[in-house]
Amino acid sequence: MRKTPRIGIMGGTFDPVHFGHLVTAEEALVQFNLDKVVFMPTGRPVRKTHRHVSSAEDRYLMTVIATASNPDFEVSRLEIDRPGDTYTVDTMLQLREIYGPRSELFFISGADAVREILTWKDAGRFAELCTFIAATRPGFDADLDSLEPVQGAVAPHLEAMEVPALAISSSDIRSRVSGRRPVRYLLPEAVAAYIEKNGLYREPVV
Repeated sequence: MRKTPRIGIMGGTFDPVHFGHLVTAEEALVQFNLDKVVFMPTGRPVRKTHRHVSSAEDRYLMTVIATASNPDFEVSRLEIDRPGDTYTVDTMLQLREIYGPRSELFFISGADAVREILTWKDAGRFAELCTFIAATRPGFDADLDSLEPVQGAVAPHLEAMEVPALAISSSDIRSRVSGRRPVRYLLPEAVAAYIEKNGLYREPVV
């Protein structure tokens, strides 16, 4: 068995989780030879205060449903169960303790989100804890070389990764559900059934 665990962390609101998330996680798993990908639904996302966010438990359960068939995927309650606002750097510090100082952590996110990373809480510390995998659509220039390190911090280790399914978005799915438009083939059928059963996203999207 490999002595140094390589763990992918797929952070996000997952409101709802969809095939774009799943394809991105699978691509990272294979392309970067990861041992597993841990999906990390945010508990109380500090950057989503402009809109209603589904309950943490609903988002967690949808993610569990979506990933259940893949033995290389896990879903963590680390941020769901943590009280107060959610800061990813705190999560990465906890994961470093869980998996040990020799583990290699890979934070997987869309390229647009990666460009905001250096504005996050303790960005310099965040950059020291992991490698960032920036997922992009084929033919999209992520321009990662233009990202500058915060003052006094190391430059983040960035890897670009093309993912065909990134045109799918959670916001579009919420809008479609609200407008009674089809979401089939955008997310797993079991997740669509959960949304229908629990009446999620019925209110007009704002």
